Amino acid sequence: MAAAAGPLLQLCRLCRVLLFLSQFYILSGGESTEIPPYMMKCPSNGLCSRLPADCIDCATNFSCVYGKPVTFDCTVKPSVTCVDQDFKSQKNFIINMTCRFCWQLPETDYECSNSTSCMTVSCPRQRYTANCTVRDHIHCLGNRTFPKMLYCNWTGGYKWSTALALSLLCCCSITLGGFGADRFYLGQWREGLGKLFSFGGLGIWTLIDVLLIGVGYVGPADGSLYI
Repeated sequence: MAAAAGPLLQLCRLCRVLLFLSQFYILSGGESTEIPPYMMKCPSNGLCSRLPADCIDCATNFSCVYGKPVTFDCTVKPSVTCVDQDFKSQKNFIINMTCRFCWQLPETDYECSNSTSCMTVSCPRQRYTANCTVRDHIHCLGNRTFPKMLYCNWTGGYKWSTALALSLLCCCSITLGGFGADRFYLGQWREGLGKLFSFGGLGIWTLIDVLLIGVGYVGPADGSLYI
């Protein structure tokens, strides 16, 4: 019994050593099971020419003529699978695009961050620096993320029709329009209190506000646009 147990113990020890070495090999990067981050955007077995830009590497030529059609040789990235028009697997293909940098694309081809800290109602109109990213299936030259100066264009949910209606109520009822309901609605508390304690500036301020709100000169206090 003792003689038979000796080889069995040695075999168990050998198995433990092999298991340890295999785990160490995987942890050291010898066999990585991680999925590349770009794979989340890459559909399997789709048309190669329709793959997002993050899924392919293209030999771009920056000396092409701006605005002219151009073709580039492309290769799919590792782990990406795609097919041609005949549903045959391929790795190398060409794409057709217009020669232009990413920041020269039309506004419909990229998405930009929005700013809620700039004044949309100001003279001159304010701008802010936005971070823009090209949409996945749009191909262009240069960096796909770029800064761009845009006009402030955001809304806090204030309705122009509601503000004008509250201001117009002074014509038939001094209770709301004359006491600054329109200014309070727009978040302009100081002006609202001024109208409240002056009875709408004896009616003069109320009439002026109807004109200013009607033409859009007076807007929300947070600087946003009407909806």
